[in-house]
Amino acid sequence: TKQTDRELCFICSMLLAVEREEMTYKDLQSNPDLLLYDCITGSRAYGTDLPTSDTDIRGVFILPQPEFYSLSYTPQVADDTNDTVYYELGRFVELLAKGNPNMLELLATPPACIRYRHPIMDHLTPELFLSKKCKDTFGGYAYAQIKKARGLNKKIVNPMPRERQTPLDFCYVIKGNGSVPLRQWLDDNGLEQSRCGLSAIPHFREVYAIHYDATDDLGYAGILRKPTSNDLSLSSIPKGAEILGYLHFNKDRYATYCKDYKAYWNWVEERNEARYQTNLAHGAEYDSKNMMHTFRLLEMGIEILREGVIRVRRPNRAELLDIRRGKYDYDTLLGMAEDKMAELEAAYAQSTLPAAVDMERVNGVLVEIRGQWYR
Repeated sequence: TKQTDRELCFICSMLLAVEREEMTYKDLQSNPDLLLYDCITGSRAYGTDLPTSDTDIRGVFILPQPEFYSLSYTPQVADDTNDTVYYELGRFVELLAKGNPNMLELLATPPACIRYRHPIMDHLTPELFLSKKCKDTFGGYAYAQIKKARGLNKKIVNPMPRERQTPLDFCYVIKGNGSVPLRQWLDDNGLEQSRCGLSAIPHFREVYAIHYDATDDLGYAGILRKPTSNDLSLSSIPKGAEILGYLHFNKDRYATYCKDYKAYWNWVEERNEARYQTNLAHGAEYDSKNMMHTFRLLEMGIEILREGVIRVRRPNRAELLDIRRGKYDYDTLLGMAEDKMAELEAAYAQSTLPAAVDMERVNGVLVEIRGQWYR
């Protein structure tokens, strides 16, 4: 019987609890009786899927009693691609109580997308977890998507050459009442940076006197000691040596460049190339999928605050897919998003939802579920 199987699972888990640190995805596959909830989520649940869309699976499991009591608590398990993720009951309820949009969407998954649902899940109803704090969680997630879109816009509009600049590109030499780039100054005067020697100017941050060794007898270190150097080099300068000019190193700007360069090329290496090429193909200077999710999240937040419902299947599929296809230009979308944010604020001001989740009640429900399961 199922009860006998559960008791055997209990005994086996107790024997293994000391040896095994955490449950794994394979363990859950081997013990399907621990699964409480199994759903298709993401675009297929929202109704915004395309023929090429992935199928994301999310769900809830419950740890065997010995492992729940032991030091080896497992909050979630996932397959190798993270396309399938299951949350332990306690972690699921914890995230629900925080108003996590992904978990609230999972709780309210459309019936057609639910692959399995244990009756014990009836204890967890949306009204337990809806509060005015959803403004911050849904609005915060939406704002994060806007930041991602802005970041991509910056990268698309301002691509960075693969060849990395050096401190020499951020140095300038005083000329008359102005300055010229160091590289230009060197070329104009027929000088080599490797034969230059720099000496610091007291009380002038990142300003140096430039000396030159035309004979290579003085052993100057050059402006850069090595091509890969990230700072200028100082040299031992003989007393009375001629000063050819004064150089300023914009060190702060160079540091910012290095940070941006690293971020840009990390993004190039890690980006979803197919998704990026799709954005370029429809001419959008932003991640259109991120912007689609921005509007979906804002609209869901507004509905929760106004109506007290979690509407996962989106009624405006065509409009959302227009955004994903790049129908609107970047500035227009940002303006539309600002209008939605204002609408979210208005819904918050008029909402009749409680200010916060009743944690005592939530905790009582969780205890009741575990009590029934472990009985």
